[in-house]
Amino acid sequence: MNIYAQRRAQLARSLGPGGIAIIPTAPEQQRNRDSDFLFRADSYFYYLSGFTEPNAWLVVTAEGPSTLFCAPKDLEREIWDGFRLGPDAAPATLALDAAFSVADLDTQLPRLLENRSTVWFPFATHKGLETRVDGWLNKVRSRVRYGALCPDSQRDLCSLLDEMRLFKDATEQATMRRAAQISAEAHIRAMQLSARMLRNGEEVREYHLDAELLHAFRRQGSQYPAYGSIVAAGANACVLHYRADAAPVRSGELVLIDAGCELDGYASDITRTFPANGKFSGPQRTLYALVLASQEAAVAATRPGARFTDPHDATVKVLAQGMLDVGLLDKNKVGGVDDVIANRDYFAFYMHRTGHWLGMDVHDCGSYVEPSEVGSVSQRSDPLSGETITNRPSRILQPGMVLTIEPGLYVRPAPGVPEAFHNIGIRIEDDAIVTASGCELISRGVPVDPDEIEALMR
Repeated sequence: MNIYAQRRAQLARSLGPGGIAIIPTAPEQQRNRDSDFLFRADSYFYYLSGFTEPNAWLVVTAEGPSTLFCAPKDLEREIWDGFRLGPDAAPATLALDAAFSVADLDTQLPRLLENRSTVWFPFATHKGLETRVDGWLNKVRSRVRYGALCPDSQRDLCSLLDEMRLFKDATEQATMRRAAQISAEAHIRAMQLSARMLRNGEEVREYHLDAELLHAFRRQGSQYPAYGSIVAAGANACVLHYRADAAPVRSGELVLIDAGCELDGYASDITRTFPANGKFSGPQRTLYALVLASQEAAVAATRPGARFTDPHDATVKVLAQGMLDVGLLDKNKVGGVDDVIANRDYFAFYMHRTGHWLGMDVHDCGSYVEPSEVGSVSQRSDPLSGETITNRPSRILQPGMVLTIEPGLYVRPAPGVPEAFHNIGIRIEDDAIVTASGCELISRGVPVDPDEIEALMR
C-alpha cells in the first residue's frame, strides 16, 4: 500500500462500527472576472489521497474501502485545462477501491450513507458542506419505509485527522527538510542581494528581496510560497504581519524576512533578521544577541517529554532579563525578572508566542492541550487585560511533532525607551522536528550567528 492508502486505513480503524467519512477538496477560487487563483488541494483531502485535481471528494468507510469522486475524462476540456486522471484510472493510480464521476456525487452519496451509523466530515471548514450532508441524509430518510437505516450521529472528522497529522512520518519529515533547505537558500540569496545592491550604489526596495525569494523557491521545484512573504525594512519590522511592499531598504537599517516555500503540500517557515548593508551596528547587535540567546534557550527546552509551552517560557525568561539588562525596562519601575514575567511587562516588546505546529498548513492542525489531561482546568486573571483565562495542561512533546521556534523583539519609539533601540524589529525563526533525544533544526541552512551572517553577506 502507498502512504495515502496506509493513512486511509488508519483513519478507517478510528471511525467506529458503521462509520463513514466524507472529505471534499478545496473549491476553486475566482481571482477576478476571467481567472482563478492558483489551485491548492485541501490539506485533509491531500493527506489522505495525494490527489491534486480540483472538484473532487473522498469517502472512507470503517471497513476500509475508499471511494473517489473526481472530474470525468473530457478531451475537449483537457485541451484547455490540462490532463484529468478520470474515474477509470483513479483506483489503480491512487490505490482506491472505487471511483465515480463527480457528476454522480448526489446519486451515489445517499447510497453510501445508507445503513451507516455515524457520518464524519470536517466541521466549519467548507462553506455549505453541512447543507449538502443534510440533503444526502434526507434522501436516505426517504427510503426508511424500504428498510434503509439513516446515520443518527454526525461527528467532526477534524478531531481524528488533526491527531494523525500532528505526527509526521519519515516521508513527511523528508519533504519538510527539503522545503526548509530550499527556503534557507532563498534567504541567503536575499541577504546577499541586499548587500550587493547597496555596495553598488543601487536603490533597493523590499520587493527586490521578495522577488529573489520567489525566484529561489520556484527555481528549486517549490510549487508556491507557503504564505505571503514578510519583507520588512527598518521600522516596518516592528509590524508583525507586514507584507513585502515598496519601502526602501536603507544602509544602516535591519531587514526582517519571514518567508518559506511549500513543497509537495508541506510548508517551511523561516525568519531571519540581518543588516541591509551586511554589518550590524552596536545597538542592533546587542538586541540581536539577546533574541538569539532566547532562541537557544527555547531550542534546549524542545525535547520529548517537555510541554509545548516550555520553549516559550524559556524564551520569555531570557528576554525579560535581557530587557532589564539593556534598559528597555526600568527595574526601578517594574522590579526583577520574576515581576516582569508575572506582570507581563515584557509584552510591550514581545507580544507573540514562541512557536506553533508546522506541517501541511503553516499554522498546522493539532491540539495544544495534552489529551490525557484535558479535564484538568485552572483559571487565572491576565495582568494586562484583566480577562479571566482558562488554562489546561499544555501538550507533551513527542518524536515526530514539528514546530517553529521564533522569539523576537520589537522596539517602537516610546517614553523611557533608549533612542538607540528605536524602530528595531528582530525575529529569528527555525523549524524543529522533535526527536528521541531533543530536536532537529531543519532550517539552519541559513545561519543565525551574527558573524556568520556578516560573512556570507560580504
